Amino acid sequence: MQLYGREWPRRELEARVGRLEQIGGLRRLHWSEGSEAGTEAIQVRSGAGLEYLVLPSRGLDISLATFGGVPLTWQGPGGDAHPAFYDAHGFGWLRTAAGGLLMTCGLTYVGAPGEDEGAAFGLHGRAHHLPARQVSGRGRWVGDEYQMEVGGIVEEVGLFLDSLRLTRTIRSRLGENRITIDDVVENIGFSPAPHMILYHCNFGFPLMSEETTVSFPSRQVTPREPETPLEGYDSWQGPDAAYQERVYYHEDLVTDAGRATVTIRSPRFPLPGGERPLAVRVSWDTATLPRLVEWKMPGAGAHVLGIEPANCYVEGRAAERRRGTLVTLEPGETRSYHLELEVDLGD
Repeated sequence: MQLYGREWPRRELEARVGRLEQIGGLRRLHWSEGSEAGTEAIQVRSGAGLEYLVLPSRGLDISLATFGGVPLTWQGPGGDAHPAFYDAHGFGWLRTAAGGLLMTCGLTYVGAPGEDEGAAFGLHGRAHHLPARQVSGRGRWVGDEYQMEVGGIVEEVGLFLDSLRLTRTIRSRLGENRITIDDVVENIGFSPAPHMILYHCNFGFPLMSEETTVSFPSRQVTPREPETPLEGYDSWQGPDAAYQERVYYHEDLVTDAGRATVTIRSPRFPLPGGERPLAVRVSWDTATLPRLVEWKMPGAGAHVLGIEPANCYVEGRAAERRRGTLVTLEPGETRSYHLELEVDLGD
């Protein structure tokens, strides 16, 4: 593997440490106080600078992510709250939205609170607050490469309700600053079920500064609200307590082998050894995630850029149904999703 500026065979590397966790690997954690008490986490350390926390208690979503000990992501004011505090009504989701690298929105509803066919739904659905089952976390050697993997299943089910199962696998390699997420959503019920999913990736200070730029793969950018200015969708600014959120739809995406990429560039990312140019790339398969939503919110406290690949927009299920774009899974049908995040220095 490539580590510390050179190639290391497995045995030569093992000879230099007592445990591989000296360099990187997996570790299970439990939060112990406040609204976070009882929340489970799995810490993943790449050994090359990237570290992140996977939350089995929260749908195997990814909370704080750092590079060189410096945050890449924005964290919500409620922290990694235990899902018992989740309020499914209206905008109650916001009280326990953890922020972090990934909040999964769905699996049957995404968007503003609303009604669809006589049923009421809260903001962004339940997936971000559903504890995972059959959770596994392991590291293993494959030749001279050490692979780290966290997986499990998340079920949004209920008696006489739509029943969807998400099977998630998150992978990284020692020596690489990359995360891959592979999801499979299956309708395990016996009736057709609506399926909406959005990958809410949240980036914050100090990655997001007044000098940060964002490159989108879109040929067309449309504000959700017509009165929202288009100018500035690809730049950042300092905190403004009066700022009102802006939501943009990015369409007609440029792809490479079926994948679209958003790149966030910080020209002076503050690492312990000094400032360095740094790029964070989020990429995904557009075959099953054809939409890209941008949430721009450089407010005070809520100082966050949301990059959100999705299979829907964020106006709710009834709007998606009227538009004719609502995805429906037949009994036993599956959809697969693949996302990657990569951090590069000097770009």
